[in-house]
Amino acid sequence: MFTDKTGKHAEILKHKTLYLLDMDGTIYNEDEIFDGTLDFLDEIERRGGKYIFITNNSSKSVKDYVEKVTNMGIRADYENFYTSSQATAMYIKEMYPGQVVYCMGTSSLIKELEEAGIEVVTEVDDRAKVVLIGFDTENTSEKIRKTCIMLGRDVVYLATNPDLVCPVSFGYIPDCGSMSMMLKNATGKEPFFIGKPEPIMVNCVLKKLGCKAEEAVIIGDRLYTDIKTGTRAGIDTICVLSGEATMKDIEEGQIKPDYIFDSVKNIYEGLTEKEGAGNH
Repeated sequence: MFTDKTGKHAEILKHKTLYLLDMDGTIYNEDEIFDGTLDFLDEIERRGGKYIFITNNSSKSVKDYVEKVTNMGIRADYENFYTSSQATAMYIKEMYPGQVVYCMGTSSLIKELEEAGIEVVTEVDDRAKVVLIGFDTENTSEKIRKTCIMLGRDVVYLATNPDLVCPVSFGYIPDCGSMSMMLKNATGKEPFFIGKPEPIMVNCVLKKLGCKAEEAVIIGDRLYTDIKTGTRAGIDTICVLSGEATMKDIEEGQIKPDYIFDSVKNIYEGLTEKEGAGNH
């Protein structure tokens, strides 16, 4: 019987055809791929399913990600990704067509927005009526100063993702959510977050692939982004304990995943178990 960490029956997962996977803390940590990830992805394809990586990390472009995961031995191309950068570009084009955007983000994020046909500025500019911040791993005090000047004006304020931290080899570094708190302390302004837990990204993928919500499952390591997104989008959720969330967080928090596994390796073992074998 295929069960999750708590002993809950998980047979339904064998019938899923679309796996929406978080990346950092779920399939790898920085540059180290987790044990079982490759087997798990192979198994999804063997069953005729699809995997799409949906990540809130806006510091890298899809091209960067394809390169990164390919180097880890994962088979993936552009079609396997949907990032908060892509969702942000789509959102801006839909909601604020033709607007000039001031962006505090990495050169990869800026390039991605420009390739989507958006005019981006990185200097204080009267024409910019939209201010966007991303997870900026290239940040400087000069950039922060300019962003505060722009936020002092009458502008629309957006952010790519609300994650507070990004997992790295030695622990965590501040992510976009923490950067927005810093800016709020200086300007009093809070952004509208586009990435998870807004269901925008998931809904886009379902629509693009012509998939029904019940055919999909989202797997991630964060309750307040990955799991909350799945709940809001009406799809089943799996929380893996290989990243940020702990069993204590799940027990004490408001956000409850449908299933809990220690890692994607355990999901793989459950999907491939022989009848009569247990899996915990």
